[in-house]
Amino acid sequence: MSHPIIALWSHPRSMSTAFERIMRSRGDLDCLHEPFMYDYYINRSTREMPHFDAMDEHPKSYEAIRDMILARAEKGPVFFKDMSYYVMPHLLADDAFFARLTHSFLIRDPHASILSYAKLDPDMQLDEIGIEAQWRHAEAVMARTGRPPVVIRSEMVQANPESHMRRYWEAVGLGHRPEALHWNDPAPADWQQVQGWHGEVMASTAIRPISADQQARTEAEFSRLAAAQPRFQTYLDHHLPFYVRLLTYA
Repeated sequence: MSHPIIALWSHPRSMSTAFERIMRSRGDLDCLHEPFMYDYYINRSTREMPHFDAMDEHPKSYEAIRDMILARAEKGPVFFKDMSYYVMPHLLADDAFFARLTHSFLIRDPHASILSYAKLDPDMQLDEIGIEAQWRHAEAVMARTGRPPVVIRSEMVQANPESHMRRYWEAVGLGHRPEALHWNDPAPADWQQVQGWHGEVMASTAIRPISADQQARTEAEFSRLAAAQPRFQTYLDHHLPFYVRLLTYA
């Protein structure tokens, strides 16, 4: 028997790992953390991913990772979060697997995500911002299904976790489990491979609320970063239009 496979396609520093923590806390899903990262950073990227301690036993190619996910979905429902840029263009050419997935997208204001990314990986490249790939991926979902893609904003989840997680769960065919919004269990073992990226959420017990003045403070800090290193402004200028387009689905 084949069970549902729910994919959350995110971009770096979009609060996706905290989102994944909620999904794991539901207790009714087999959850994977960025499985396609292995294909991208081991086989295709022009640079090494910092803070990535690859596990020897993890499948490394797109095909092997896909087959692993499909095999796990024979045993029960699967959820994984990943980045659209990891799977482009392979996924768009893999019609059967594309159709097998319930696609959803998480986005965050790129002022905030790029700023956070730069603190952890100042050498990241333009495509690794990830939002353009998300947009092209979401457009493919729209074209192939005839339905708007499920897009959720991380800021809205922070502002009202129960309401927006209820909306998300309903959109992807899951029941409401508000108890999943709080957790006390240890961080998942498979996060250890990238623990340098997720120290804060690994130590957390719930989604952190967003403050009223956070947007203004973030934009001011981003402006200082871009003034010192103009390439980050170039990255923002490139990806911001794709973010705005994704907002029309949110």
